[in-house]
Amino acid sequence: MISERIDEIRRRMDAACRRAGRNPSEVTLVAVAKTFPASDVREAVRAGATSVGENYVQELLTKREALDDLPVAWHFIGHLQSNKVKSIAGWVRMIHAVDSLSLVGEIDRRAAQAGRTIECLVEVNTTGEQSKFGLKPEDTPAFVRSLAGYEHVKVGGLMTIGPFLPDPEGSRPMFRRLRELRNDLAGQGGVTMQHLSMGMTGDFEVAIEEGATLVRIGTAIFGSRNKT
Repeated sequence: MISERIDEIRRRMDAACRRAGRNPSEVTLVAVAKTFPASDVREAVRAGATSVGENYVQELLTKREALDDLPVAWHFIGHLQSNKVKSIAGWVRMIHAVDSLSLVGEIDRRAAQAGRTIECLVEVNTTGEQSKFGLKPEDTPAFVRSLAGYEHVKVGGLMTIGPFLPDPEGSRPMFRRLRELRNDLAGQGGVTMQHLSMGMTGDFEVAIEEGATLVRIGTAIFGSRNKT
């Protein structure tokens, strides 16, 4: 079942890329496994979804241990607390939601200890909702420029969470705003701004049409989550 869902998602991703005149190889599917067991993640990885995103450090550690025989690129996509960075700094592929200098400083310190550089995305609150983390779009350029001195943090791009609306077209202005912001920042202060992490189950096709390079999809792969 999971493999069939992934095949369908990839078909829709490819179609969205064609509509936008993009190469499907430009977009990575990040399977969001929050609350789902390692057995489900194993099935998804074997079906080709080798980039896996988790929202909570402890859950990420548990699943990484259970799936250490598989080639998984682990993405941390939730709100990361500084005191948790040390647990993932040695191997996490990407951190998607950076929005404070204190967090960046801790990532840089722990990455230096691990002898590596960690690619991070700056989270931008493009919806203006107070319930969401992230920088205001107008504050993002100065924040990105302030990261130039961190030797073990690579600013790889931007991340946002679209509004939860019944019509995915409602997310388009926010995704377009993130793309335009990325384009304005690209090349400044040595940052590449390669990535746009945006789009989830309800709006990933619109996100791809607007330039997403990473789409974070959970429900469409694993099913609905149990609400507690």
